[in-house]
Amino acid sequence: MSFLNFFLRHKISTTNHYSQLEKKINYRFNNLKYLEQAFTHRSISPKPQQNYERLEFLGDSIIDIVVSKALMKEFPEGDEGLLTQKRSTLVQKEFLASMGKLLDLLSYLKIESTVNLDIEKIANKQQANLYESLIGALYLDGGLQPCEELILGTIWTHRIEAWKSTNYKGRLIEYCHSSSLRAPKFQVSNITGPDHQKIFEVHVQIDDKIFPPGMGSNKKTAEQSAAQNTLEILTN
Repeated sequence: MSFLNFFLRHKISTTNHYSQLEKKINYRFNNLKYLEQAFTHRSISPKPQQNYERLEFLGDSIIDIVVSKALMKEFPEGDEGLLTQKRSTLVQKEFLASMGKLLDLLSYLKIESTVNLDIEKIANKQQANLYESLIGALYLDGGLQPCEELILGTIWTHRIEAWKSTNYKGRLIEYCHSSSLRAPKFQVSNITGPDHQKIFEVHVQIDDKIFPPGMGSNKKTAEQSAAQNTLEILTN
């Protein structure tokens, strides 16, 4: 077989490998190297330019921008505390993992067989990472518009589902109980701002460990934010 025939066959095979995904996201990549990188785990290639981690970093920032813009339009009277709480729910790893499942991103992942994707926690983490890296790849290949279209068509379309399951405080209490940990303590660590625009800062303590604080325009919102931060640390 000539080198040209081998090259053409390989190119067609690579294109077909992602064709279903391109149909799902309604975007055809100009440069498939971005897709290849977006679905390559560091266990396959530890070089930063060849695995998905840099694209994941980029995608994370783009998701924040697009979701923030949509929230400001959806809640024109919403204060920073409300917008922050709503956004944190939509960009959390657990919800991004569900978006990855929606697109069946795990089926495109190139990863060493030593990584056990049968473990739900590991699989979910990869789904979330792949969603972010796909957004990063989209941005490098086509700019912000295709990213915005995909984010609005997935995250934003399913936002109500995410907001319905945001009782992080209750979920944290259940997690501690099922994991034989002491019940979490929620403590207000700081209050800033004028009386009409206070910002509450709350941190969670479990046993002797204190977790990163959450913030909100009232104590309840800050507690939910702190509980979410704690859950992400405990479950990742």
